[in-house]
Amino acid sequence: MTTNYEGFMTSGAVSGNNGYFCHLTSASHRRMSKVVLSLGHGNLQNGFPAVTAQLWEATSTPSMQFIGSLPPAPEISSLYKDWQLQYSASYQCLDLLPRLELLDFPEDVPDEAGFSSEKFNDLCQQFSDKINDWLNSQQFCHINNRLRTHLGHLEEIRFIIETDDKLLRRLPWHLWNFFEDYPNAEVALSAPEYISITRTPSKKTGDKVRILAILGNSKGINIDRDRSFLEKLPEAEVKFLVEPERAQLNDQLWAEPWDILFFAGHSFSFSDGKSGRIYINQTKSLTVSELKYALKNARERGLKLAIFNSCDGLGLAQALFDLHIPQTIVMREPVPDAIAQAFLKYFIAAFSGGKSLYTAVREARQRLHGLEEKCPCASWLPVIFQNPALEPPTWQDLLPPSENTIPPCPPLPRGGWMVLVASVVVTGLVMGVRHLGMLQQWELQAFDHLMQLRPIESQDPRLLIVTIDEADIQYQNRMKMKMRWSLSDNALAQLLKKLEQYQPRTIGIDIYRDFSVDPDYPDLATRLRQDERLFATCKVSAPEDGAPDGNPPPPEVPKKRLGFSDFVADDDEIARRHLLHLMPPLTSPCAADNAFSLQMALHYLNAQGIEAKFTKQGELQMGDVVFKKLKSQSGGYQRVDASGYQVLLNYRSLASLQNIAPQISLRDILNNRINPELSESVKNRIVLIGVTAPTTADQWKTPFSVNAPPNQTRIPGVFVQAQMVSQILSAVLDRRPLLWWWPQWVEVFWVWGWALVGGMLALCIRQPLGLGLAGVVTLGMLFGICFIIFTAAGWVPFVPSALALLATEVALVWWSTRSSLFVNNSRPLDAELWLGRSLFSRK
Repeated sequence: MTTNYEGFMTSGAVSGNNGYFCHLTSASHRRMSKVVLSLGHGNLQNGFPAVTAQLWEATSTPSMQFIGSLPPAPEISSLYKDWQLQYSASYQCLDLLPRLELLDFPEDVPDEAGFSSEKFNDLCQQFSDKINDWLNSQQFCHINNRLRTHLGHLEEIRFIIETDDKLLRRLPWHLWNFFEDYPNAEVALSAPEYISITRTPSKKTGDKVRILAILGNSKGINIDRDRSFLEKLPEAEVKFLVEPERAQLNDQLWAEPWDILFFAGHSFSFSDGKSGRIYINQTKSLTVSELKYALKNARERGLKLAIFNSCDGLGLAQALFDLHIPQTIVMREPVPDAIAQAFLKYFIAAFSGGKSLYTAVREARQRLHGLEEKCPCASWLPVIFQNPALEPPTWQDLLPPSENTIPPCPPLPRGGWMVLVASVVVTGLVMGVRHLGMLQQWELQAFDHLMQLRPIESQDPRLLIVTIDEADIQYQNRMKMKMRWSLSDNALAQLLKKLEQYQPRTIGIDIYRDFSVDPDYPDLATRLRQDERLFATCKVSAPEDGAPDGNPPPPEVPKKRLGFSDFVADDDEIARRHLLHLMPPLTSPCAADNAFSLQMALHYLNAQGIEAKFTKQGELQMGDVVFKKLKSQSGGYQRVDASGYQVLLNYRSLASLQNIAPQISLRDILNNRINPELSESVKNRIVLIGVTAPTTADQWKTPFSVNAPPNQTRIPGVFVQAQMVSQILSAVLDRRPLLWWWPQWVEVFWVWGWALVGGMLALCIRQPLGLGLAGVVTLGMLFGICFIIFTAAGWVPFVPSALALLATEVALVWWSTRSSLFVNNSRPLDAELWLGRSLFSRK
């Protein structure tokens, strides 16, 4: 039965790095995703009943949406108030108050006696703990797990919090351990309502990024440092307005197009969090609304980023957001002068150096952490306010178009251009059709064919399979054993006792036992509870596949020695994938999160001092072997359900898959009919016990089923389990390669290369018969290359490459014959002129 899973994550993953399988999502290269977390209506006192998370993967619309909720957390509100008092008092105590002497600031700064360094540090830790407890709550678990399943460990993530709650905006969201687990993720804020603004930027003069820098009231602070940093910016033209009048500032916003608006000076936000005030000179201050039309004009002419390097800017950010300014960077609390200067220095160095806006802010914010000995919580202050419908610009995006123009390609002969254009068009069409999954079945059939052609391998000497066939079942009936399934308690007790004398390292019972041991066999129940070598199986419930109940595990076997038996089959019912780990549904009677095969392999390897761990990319590693996680688009798979931790199953190539390991029947063991040579080699092996009777439902198709005899197209599940165990052990102990595939961009170039080959054949061979033979020979070469790579465990695109090669040939021949098939509207051209005259003739 095919089982599809939405995702997986252990309890450790929810709280950070505590779980064995805490984070298994990998990224072979840096991608970029956007998460928009909408908190909906609610507050910290009553909770948030309708929280949604949208995942945008390099598209203009959400790719996925997950739903959850957040419980009440009134203690966070209390902690913030206490923290804010201590924060303000800490700067007074550390003699950093001049930066905080805001004109008309609405709140009093606590006096020096209120600050305690010990209390402040304790408050910060409590703040962090409470935020993580809240965001790792059971109600939010679904969103947390799904995001971690679909996001790559190293991809760049723009994490946007949508809320209009002014307290939530002041929370240090970066303390959530999610941002520790994803080193390239950065948080931003947004209002719940926003629109996508289409604007036509005015043509700028010059070839630089244009910045309007307002240096406002500098009482008690040194904004000359800000000016110095901006003056050193590469490829930038900065217009400084030093303590300007309102009319002067208004005129500059109207007069010329600007890319970045910068402000340094004093500011604060109103208590409602919807606006604020900036002090542009010693006597004048402005709200954002007083520059409403000028700012709208600047936005329409290309203003993309506002940076307010001043105190308490969240209200300013909201007001700018209401005017549809795409991105704003502000400080969420009053900020010391030294911290404002350091942030600007770090940010502009990273941003102008080519890093994305979010990465530059994260890097600058984290570098402030090194200043927190003198300026507590400095890294908590910078925050992005973002319109989720718009893409944040890079420094290169802000340069005029002339800076981004790619030099034109050198001229090619007309025929060369035709080949180039045809190959690109055909490659795009083929890869587009492939992306839609229309080639997947052909590619899987090619995969099976390549698998069947590989050289025969030997048995795995580490395994022994105890089979239970129809004769064994009849034998138990004749011996009047109490049969409740294919293996009675009496027979199992005898079997385990007899195996004990041969000292196997691991024993796996691949038979469902959803009932307790008969009271007549107390020794069996004790052995199942206490023998650390014994592993049992159960089945996770899968309502979407017609198995809503699953199969419970044996009651006597503890969870740590359980493994799920679930396989993942493709639409043609063939098992090509190996599911290592999943997160069972909460209602599933089987709570095992590791595969039965993985459990046995780990136990075997642990005895040799080899343990499993995870790489920085979140991929499973045993010893020095990394098990590459299958994604929804990997190799020939396109849009496949790759939930859980799946790898491709590299079957051991055998004359018959049932010869994966030596076998002995149940009745032979019970009657002491064991080959002496076999009995000596049982020591330290993995012994698998499973039913092989053809009447069992546990029968599976494999890539070898196509060429198998009609009565052998399916094999018992115990042999597939043996293949999976063998794959893990052979990869770790024998360096037998795991199946791998290229990143998609490499596959595109590979297919394009074969399209070019097809085009060059059509260009150089002018006789139809010769072109046809050359095409056949080239296809044979392509298949041979794919097979050679496959013997080294590489699955590279054969079907798309073959289609691209042939389609480019046909396209060029068709175009050539259409262009010059008739001369004088009557006489057909000679075949030699098909391509030669039509592609190379000059007009």
